[in-house]
Amino acid sequence: MPDYISAKDAAAKWGISNRRVSVLCREERIPGAFQLGSGWAIPTNAEKPPDARLKSGKYIGWKRSQAGQKENQSTDKEGDNQ
Repeated sequence: MPDYISAKDAAAKWGISNRRVSVLCREERIPGAFQLGSGWAIPTNAEKPPDARLKSGKYIGWKRSQAGQKENQSTDKEGDNQ
């Protein structure tokens, strides 16, 4: 039976936050991890999974562009009424 470490210990080992380790466990991205009460038990030999979060920058500033489009639409509507 393999030894297990806590999410806090895994976070220190991998250089990420405890919260991020919990998210990885909940997403079942750490093989062999299981929940014990409110914490997680992670095999000591488990490796940090690759970061699959979006980093392309494709969506950077999308809120700003959406706000600009809404302003243009409301300006266009006001101009139609005159």
